[in-house]
Amino acid sequence: MEHASRTPSWTPFEAGGETIFRLDCASLLGADYRRLPHVLRILLENAMRTAPAEETSHLPGAFREWLENGSSLAEIPFLPNRIMMHDTTCGPALVDIAAMRDVLGEHGGDPDLLMPRIPVDVSTDHSSGVDFFGRADAFQRNLEKEFARNAERYRLMKWASATMPGIRVHPPGSGIMHTINLERLSRIVVRETQAGQRRAFPDALLGTDSHTPTVNGLGVLGWGVGGLEAEGALFGVPVVLRIPDVVGVRLSGRLREGATATDLALEVTRALRALGVTGDFVEFHGPGVATLSVGERAAIANMAPEYGASTGYFPIDAASLAYLTKIGRPESDRNLVEAYAKAAGLWFDPDASLRFTRSIAIDLDRIEASVAGPRRPQDRIPAGSTRRAFEPPLSSGSETVPDGAVVIAAITSCTNTSDAAMLAAAGVLARKARELGLRPAAYVKTSLAPGSPTAERFLRRAGLMADLEALGFGIVGYGCTTCIGNSGALTEIVQEQLGRPGFRPVAVLSGNRNFPGRVHPDLEYGFLASPALVIAFALAGTVDIDIMSEPLGVAADGRPVMLRDIWPTNDEIDAALASGWEVGDFDAAYREAATRPLWVELDAPAGPRFPWDAGSTYLRRPPFVRPAGLPPAKGPARALLVLADDVTTDHISPANQIRPDSAAGRYIVERGGDPADLNVYASRRGNFEVMLRGAFTNRLAVNRLVPQAPAGMTRHEPSGDIVTLTEAAARYARDGVPLVLVAGERYGMGSSRDWAAKAVALLGVRAVIAASIERIHRTNLIGMGVLPLLLPEGISPDKLEIASQDLFEIDLSPEGLAPRCEVPLAIVRTDGHVTRLNLRAAIETSLEVTLLKSGGLIPHVLSGLLAAPQHAKGVA
Repeated sequence: MEHASRTPSWTPFEAGGETIFRLDCASLLGADYRRLPHVLRILLENAMRTAPAEETSHLPGAFREWLENGSSLAEIPFLPNRIMMHDTTCGPALVDIAAMRDVLGEHGGDPDLLMPRIPVDVSTDHSSGVDFFGRADAFQRNLEKEFARNAERYRLMKWASATMPGIRVHPPGSGIMHTINLERLSRIVVRETQAGQRRAFPDALLGTDSHTPTVNGLGVLGWGVGGLEAEGALFGVPVVLRIPDVVGVRLSGRLREGATATDLALEVTRALRALGVTGDFVEFHGPGVATLSVGERAAIANMAPEYGASTGYFPIDAASLAYLTKIGRPESDRNLVEAYAKAAGLWFDPDASLRFTRSIAIDLDRIEASVAGPRRPQDRIPAGSTRRAFEPPLSSGSETVPDGAVVIAAITSCTNTSDAAMLAAAGVLARKARELGLRPAAYVKTSLAPGSPTAERFLRRAGLMADLEALGFGIVGYGCTTCIGNSGALTEIVQEQLGRPGFRPVAVLSGNRNFPGRVHPDLEYGFLASPALVIAFALAGTVDIDIMSEPLGVAADGRPVMLRDIWPTNDEIDAALASGWEVGDFDAAYREAATRPLWVELDAPAGPRFPWDAGSTYLRRPPFVRPAGLPPAKGPARALLVLADDVTTDHISPANQIRPDSAAGRYIVERGGDPADLNVYASRRGNFEVMLRGAFTNRLAVNRLVPQAPAGMTRHEPSGDIVTLTEAAARYARDGVPLVLVAGERYGMGSSRDWAAKAVALLGVRAVIAASIERIHRTNLIGMGVLPLLLPEGISPDKLEIASQDLFEIDLSPEGLAPRCEVPLAIVRTDGHVTRLNLRAAIETSLEVTLLKSGGLIPHVLSGLLAAPQHAKGVA
C-alpha cells in the first residue's frame, strides 16, 4: 500500500507561470484517494483546511472506512467560503438577526458583536410577480409593482448591507440567485494569500435555497440548507454532517437530436426518486458527462431536491473551462482552475473507477421528449402522454375553456433558463410558429422570466425576441415568478370558469416543481417541460392532446401544424447562439440592474439596531428570538396534526397569494391592508403573525384528526371543539400541554423555507413523528428546537389510527439524546390500551444534539455571545 501521511502539507503547483500552494489531501489516503468520489475529496480538503486538528484527526481512518463500506457514521465539519440567500429566505433571517442584535443590546451587549464571518450574497428574485404580461412594458410595470409591495422589506435588506459589512444585495431585476451564482460569483477555485503564501482551494458554498446545487453543473460544490442553518454558519456555528453516502449516476451515449437537458433532468429525477436518495450526495460520471455543456449539467443538478439528494455534482473538466470563457472570465482564472484541478485530483476522468455507495446507469441515447406531472416532479412521462395522466379522463366538450386547458404557460425558473441553448430553442420554435400564423388561445397566460438579465440582449441580437413577444412570451421579469407561485391573476375568461363542474385547468412551466396549488392556488395540475415544449403546449391550448403526433393548430393557409414542423434543429440552435452571444452583455446587464433608480433611490434606516414599526404587517420582531430555549416538556403530549404522505413545505407554509378571506388575509386587512393586493406569503415571512395564520392552510394538508374540516383546523381536547390550529395551540399552551405532529413519508419535501419549521415550533409542537423527513426540513426543525423522530419501517399514521384523545408519552431525557438514538413511545388510547413503538431520533451529528439541548440555533448563538461577547465578533 502506498505510504499515507497523517496531516496534509501545503504543496506548490504552477498555474500560468505563478507558483501557488494547495493542501495535499491525497497524501492522507495514498492511492485510495483516487477511488473517492470527487465530492468527498472536496469535503476532505475543506475539513482539513478549515477545522482544528483535533476535529479532523479521525478523518483519514473514517474515509478509509467509507471506501471499504460505501458509508460511514463519522462526522465531518464543513465551512463554506461564502453563503447565498434570496430575499424571502434572507428576509426572515435578517429579521432574526435584527432581533438578536436587540437582545444583545437589551442585555448590555454590543449589537455589533453579531457580524457575519462569511461573505453573503443576497439575490432579490423571489418577489418578482406576473401582474402584467403580453405587453411591451410588462417588465417595468411588474418591477414597479414589486417595489411598491416590498419596499419595506427591501429597506431592511439595504439596512443590513450597510450595517453589517459582508452582506451584498443584488437588487430586483438582477436575475435568479442560481444564475447569478453561475455567471457572476462562482470561481471554481479560490486564490487567496494566507500565511504569506498564495494558496488555492475549491470554491464551496451553502445556499438558503434547495436549488443551490445548480452550480454543481460548473464543478462548484454547494447545496441548499435551511435559513436557520445558514444563520449559524454566518456566525461561526460549524456545519457538521455525517460523511455522506454518495450515489453514482453513470451517463453514457449522447442526447439525440431534439432531446433536451430538461428531458434528461426529468428522467434523472424519476430514476433517483425511485431508488431513494434522500439526503445523499449524487455525482455524475462516465463518458456521457463530457457530451453535456455546463448549461445542460446545471439543469440536471438544479433538480437535486426534486430527486431528494443534497447534490447533483459534475466534476471539473474542459466544459467548465469553456463556460468560463463564454462568460468572459480572464485566461488567468481558467489556467488556475485547470492547473489546480489536475494537481489536486479534482479533474474529471471519464474512465476512472470510483467507489460509490450505490450506482445507477442512464443511457443518454434513450432520452425522449418528456414532461413531469401532473402533481409531482418525479412523475416523468413521454410528452405525448399528458391526457393519459388524468383520472377520470379529461372530458371533451364545446366549452370556450376546455377541461385540461393550459391556462398558464410560463418559461420560468433557474432550472432551464440558465441555459442559453434552451432559450434559443424556445425562440427558434416561436419564430417558426409565428411564420405559420400560430398563436396561443386568449385564455392562456404566457410569460418569459429568464434567470439572467443578459437574456434580453442575447435574444434580441439573435433576432428571436420579437418572435417570442409576438406569441405572448415577452419578458415579464428576471426572477422566479411563476415557479415560486408568483404567477399573478389568471386571465378573466379562466377566472369565470373556476368552479365549473369537471373543469381541471393546468399550468405548463419550465420550472422544477408542480405540487398542487404551488404555481397558483386555483391550479391543482401542472406539467414541467422544456422552454420549447412550454410554447408548444401554449399553442395547443390544452394537455388533452398527443403533442408528438396530433396537430398543435392550423397554419394561415389552412394546413395542420405538427410539433415536428416547428421543432428547432441543433444547427438552428447553434446558429442562434453564434449570432446572439456577446461576452460584454454580462457586465452591461448586471451593471444596469444594480443602478436602476427604483433601488438606488430607495431610502433605508441606519444604525446598529433596526427600528421596528409597530404598525407594520411585513416586519415584526419574532417571539422565538430569545437567549434561552423553552423548558423541557412535562407530561404526556397530544397530537395537533396527523398528516398523510408527501406533505411539502408548500403545504406547511405557503408562498403564494394571500386571499383576503383567509385568516392571514383578515389579519392584514384589519390592520389597513388592501384586500385586492395582499401580496404573497413569501413576502410576509418577516411577520410571524401572518405566517402562523397561514400554516397548514393548503387544502391538501388534510388533518386526519378532523378530515372533514377545512385545512388549518384541529380538534382540541378535552373540550372536543374543532378550532383553528392557532386557537388550539394557544389553549394547549395555557394548560401546559406539549404537542406532537405525526406525518407519513417524505414529510417536508420541497423548498428549503425555514418558516415550515418556525410555524411548527410556534404552534407548540415539540416533536415531529414521521415515516421519513426530508433533509433540509429536518435540519430546520432541529434549528427551532423541535425533535424529529422516525417511525419504525412499515408503520404509518394510518396504521396507527391516531385519535385526538390519544396521549403520547415519549421516553427521552436530554441526557439520553444522541445521534440516531432509540426513543420509546407509548400511545395511550382512551380505552386504556397502549401502543408501544421504538422510534429513532432523526439526528445525525453531535452538533444537532447540542442545538436541541439549547432549544434551537438562536438560543445557542445568543447564549454563547452573552457568555463571552469579547470572543464572538466576526470579520466579514
